[in-house]
Amino acid sequence: MEEITRIDKWLWAARFFKTRGLASDAVAGGLVHVNAMRVKPAKTVKPGDILQIQRDQQFMAVVILALPFRRGPAKEAVLLYEETAESLEERQRIASLPVATMIPVLGGRPTKKNRRTLDKIREY
Repeated sequence: MEEITRIDKWLWAARFFKTRGLASDAVAGGLVHVNAMRVKPAKTVKPGDILQIQRDQQFMAVVILALPFRRGPAKEAVLLYEETAESLEERQRIASLPVATMIPVLGGRPTKKNRRTLDKIREY
């Protein structure tokens, strides 16, 4: 018999999200894709599936290595997946960018305070 687990339960057990409800909301909101397809929270996953996960402003692509029996400590959680080389390189590249390039554009015209803050950042 092949082992399978729901995607929201796996994300919670692998400690990508603090609660199973948050994991379920992320999947339903389209922030998690399984094998490059948008899925529902009840989608079953198995070892070998590739997940694209967006949390905050971070994107990760991971390969499922194992299925959890329970939500254990973080040391056990990292054994459930492996981040792809491309994903790791992209996260390191983004982390090395200057702070000014990571300021999100909120749209619209910046306020005087926002403009002064941007000017201070650009001076460095």
